[in-house]
Amino acid sequence: MRDMDERGITASVIERLQATPDPRLRRIMTSLVRHLHDFVRDVELTEAEWATAIDFLTRTGQACTGTRQEFILLSDTLGVSILVDALAHRAGSGVTESTVLGPFYVEGAPERANGADISAGLVGEPLFVEASIAGRDGAALAGATVDVWHSDDEGFYDVQRPDRPGPALRARFHSDAAGWVRFWTIQPRSYPVPVDGPAGEMLRATGRHAFRPAHVHFRLAAPGHATLVTHIFVAGDAYLDSDAVFAVKHSLIRDFTEQPPGTAPDGRVLGRPWRRLEAAFVLAEAALGA
Repeated sequence: MRDMDERGITASVIERLQATPDPRLRRIMTSLVRHLHDFVRDVELTEAEWATAIDFLTRTGQACTGTRQEFILLSDTLGVSILVDALAHRAGSGVTESTVLGPFYVEGAPERANGADISAGLVGEPLFVEASIAGRDGAALAGATVDVWHSDDEGFYDVQRPDRPGPALRARFHSDAAGWVRFWTIQPRSYPVPVDGPAGEMLRATGRHAFRPAHVHFRLAAPGHATLVTHIFVAGDAYLDSDAVFAVKHSLIRDFTEQPPGTAPDGRVLGRPWRRLEAAFVLAEAALGA
């Protein structure tokens, strides 16, 4: 265990991990050390570069707050979040595809009744959303919990606006007896992920843009079914093929169709054009023991 050279150190660290009681943790740590050491050797990492990396990760942690998770943003922009998601959701055909949670999900969104307007008075094109929730067998899922959140007309989330008096474009619904959720909001816009922290530094240093295509987030949960975290993306958005967090899937793109002034499906009368989104979500069965 003395006089370690650049090859022997890896075997020595891995040997010390063999007493780890949890076999899963032992496997993860062994692989982490092996790949991390191989990376250091591959690029011949300098002491200055390692110090820069430590400073970068330190500042990433310091940038996290109760409403901002810089490590999730870094994970998203490096494609790790969508890779973990892909490994975790191999549900097969017939169910709605998942995608990343993103850094702006907030626990405890306000409960709203079906048909509510969650725009909180924000300016934007009115959008009427109709979403059905069912199991793989086609049976409607009544009482499913549906969290929704999205950006405003300028590309910001409510938690990014310190002047906001409360939540906006964010709510929790419960599907009705036929498995439907309906609500009013405003049309989301494409937007840049926050670039005022370490993740933004990484994007600039690697010559990448920070934009995400317009979308609405959904998190759906029902007894006996796997929780689904997904987006619905706006068809035709300029960033669908270069999403900064690699989260777009073809099956999740929908037309947010423009409607003429007149009466909406719920009887609301609008004197200007509005948008309509129709989405059908299919949840996979919960894994045994989950």
